[in-house]
Amino acid sequence: MNDKKCKVTVEIFGESYPLKGDADMEHIIKTAALVDERMRKVARTNARLSPAKIAVLAALNLADEFIRLETDYQELLELLDKK
Repeated sequence: MNDKKCKVTVEIFGESYPLKGDADMEHIIKTAALVDERMRKVARTNARLSPAKIAVLAALNLADEFIRLETDYQELLELLDKK
């Protein structure tokens, strides 16, 4: 098992964040890019919102997508179990 932590600085919505995690650098950068993309999408449609509110709305959108995908995954597992 690799005990090394990956350290990388990413930019999300114009702010730099030094991050450290178990995932490889590519995964951390990809994750940060997704958050940045979702925040920018929210900001384009709601220009007057504060960055904090933009972050919360982006998080809600990502959580909604995650829950829908998780539900779809569970339904697929149930279909496979029936076979």
